[in-house]
Amino acid sequence: MNQYNVISLSLNRIPNNCTSYRQYIERIESRLKRDLIHSFPAADICEQDALWDILTDIYAQENSAKFIFILDEWDYIFHRDFVTEEDKASYIDFLSNLLKDQPYVSLAYMTGILPIAKYSSGSELNMFAEYTMAAEELYSEYVGFTEKEVDVLFEKYLQNEPNSQVTREGLRIWYDGYHTKSGERVYNPRSVVLALTNNNLGNYWTSSGPYDEIYYYVQHNIAAVQDDLVQMISGIPVPAKISEYAATSMRLSTKEEIFSAMVVYGFLTYENGCVSIPNKELMDRFNEMLMKEQSLGYIYQLAQKSEKMLAATLAGDTDTMTEILEYAHNTESPLLSYSSEAELTMIVNLVYLQARDRYRKAKPV
Repeated sequence: MNQYNVISLSLNRIPNNCTSYRQYIERIESRLKRDLIHSFPAADICEQDALWDILTDIYAQENSAKFIFILDEWDYIFHRDFVTEEDKASYIDFLSNLLKDQPYVSLAYMTGILPIAKYSSGSELNMFAEYTMAAEELYSEYVGFTEKEVDVLFEKYLQNEPNSQVTREGLRIWYDGYHTKSGERVYNPRSVVLALTNNNLGNYWTSSGPYDEIYYYVQHNIAAVQDDLVQMISGIPVPAKISEYAATSMRLSTKEEIFSAMVVYGFLTYENGCVSIPNKELMDRFNEMLMKEQSLGYIYQLAQKSEKMLAATLAGDTDTMTEILEYAHNTESPLLSYSSEAELTMIVNLVYLQARDRYRKAKPV
């Protein structure tokens, strides 16, 4: 504490009307140079020098001045449309020149979604150790809220809220479902905080990635993923090979790439070699997609019948119920699994999709 100079950069800030990588990086360089000139007035700084040369001069002239770098969302620029492959290489060179083997760097701490190794295939940024919630146990407890942390917050909530509308079980149903490398359960922290603050269980989901809509990922290969989507929406995990590197491809042409991206950005959870929808908050988002995206084919058609199915069920109209189930089963079930109990379970889940907003499935007695 108070022993180092600290340079903190939020790399998700861009200039007004930014249309090029050059505008983006020049803003970072010019503002940082300005801060250094202001903070080290006694140093002989030439503003035309490269940023790393200026820092090296400060280190040499100011009694070996050391810096800690805190860089938030280091990978933000890779999601911008105006950034070319050449720009990405230039950006990696910028970070390498700024941080690698520099005497003024005491520590560099970077956060982001994408793995550094994907873009630094050589030695540019090989000085970093990477830690993810799913792949490393060290620090994984600090990603999201653990069961114990939610227990503590919930107790405080009960003490401060005389008319409590949120239950502990409700928090689990809505916001649990993620896992650390060691298997510890993790909750969506933002949603837990907002649910307790607002005294209401609701959908507070905000994507951590560059796109908020689930359909963005699915649309690239609907044919490959639609049957798996039915299983996951029915609560059945789907075997998948997940790679963090695949999430960097915005083309997402294969099922593995699609699911990998959805895991990295939090739409799916990955455990024991399978992907699944983690909680009610995300399940509702998947349901919304099924109800509005016609290109999903038979999934969309069956979801559209769910309102009619629910009305028929409440009215005791077994003829209509039978007609809908027969239509779904006869036209969409693969021949070889026609008598499969799992197949029928998935179809029933689809035709009762609308019921999820109004009813909670009872636990077995």
